Amino acid sequence: MSNAKLPQDTCVLVTGGCGFIGSHTVVKLLEGGYQVVIVDDLSNSSEKVLDRIDQIVGDEAAERLTFYRADVNDRTALTEVFDENDVDATIHFAGFKAVGESVQKPIEYYSNNIGNTLTLVDVMREHDCKSIIFSSSATVYGDPDELPLTEGSPKKPATNPYGWTKWMIEEILGSLVVADPAWNVVLLRYFNPIGAHPSGLMGEDPKGIPNNLLPYVAQVAVGRRDAVHVFGNDYDTPDGTGVRDYIHVMDLAAGHVAALAWMAGRTGCEVFNLGTGKGTSVLEIVKAFSAACGRDLPYVIEPRRAGDVTANWADCTKAREVLGWEAEFGIADMCRDSWNWQSHNPNGYEG
Repeated sequence: MSNAKLPQDTCVLVTGGCGFIGSHTVVKLLEGGYQVVIVDDLSNSSEKVLDRIDQIVGDEAAERLTFYRADVNDRTALTEVFDENDVDATIHFAGFKAVGESVQKPIEYYSNNIGNTLTLVDVMREHDCKSIIFSSSATVYGDPDELPLTEGSPKKPATNPYGWTKWMIEEILGSLVVADPAWNVVLLRYFNPIGAHPSGLMGEDPKGIPNNLLPYVAQVAVGRRDAVHVFGNDYDTPDGTGVRDYIHVMDLAAGHVAALAWMAGRTGCEVFNLGTGKGTSVLEIVKAFSAACGRDLPYVIEPRRAGDVTANWADCTKAREVLGWEAEFGIADMCRDSWNWQSHNPNGYEG
């Protein structure tokens, strides 16, 4: 995408496009007129999401979507994808993402997340495709010195291997631009994505016990779990529970499309925070979800978890001023849409 093209003339490769954030971004891309190629090995996602995408966008838009079941670490498979499609830009979501598991399996996390990125950018380079949006994370800020966090806030040492992979991949992509100024890199640092597509057809479907708060709360609401586990109520926050900047996954998806449109024809490396700019506590989330599902959800206070920070939320001024993007949805919307998804799909994509 060294030269700006219209969306209908732009082919976007989405790695991990069947996952939670990836699938919602694919919907936004198709609705925006883009041609989309998904590469996903389905290790933590379901192929059934492809049918849901078709239902949401309609047959005509769905014709612009191509799916490859492949591991991004597989150079031969990835080369085939680039040989068969004239890819203009890549949005890179594919990676292991469970914080706790990363502590137990550091080799697997470093090998997969960093390895697949190195394979991807090398194959991109071979095909003269040098535009990439990377799915980064607010974890790179570590335990913040002050809030809100801006893109200029210092990166801190990560507290787990998952966080380190995001940290290191940002460095790798920045180095690409230093070595070859023709590269066009956007690092999107997400805060805490929750919610679901408002249709109720797509949402977060973690395999096993959810690692993130919202899917766990949703599973309590449908009776799959007994109670919400709240880790720590002695933080220096208004109600003692941790505070995070939760962002609706549809707002996050729109942020990727805005970044893609903005970066067309540019080079260099830019960083953007994607959040709402507001902090919400764990107990506030439980209360909001209770309102969405119409009953009080039980919760249990547990000891603090190692590695959890007290609070973080974003300053998203740069994304608003540069990308023309701003989060539209509030916590009530996020919980409503998450409940709509979970209540109609109590076992996720499996039924």
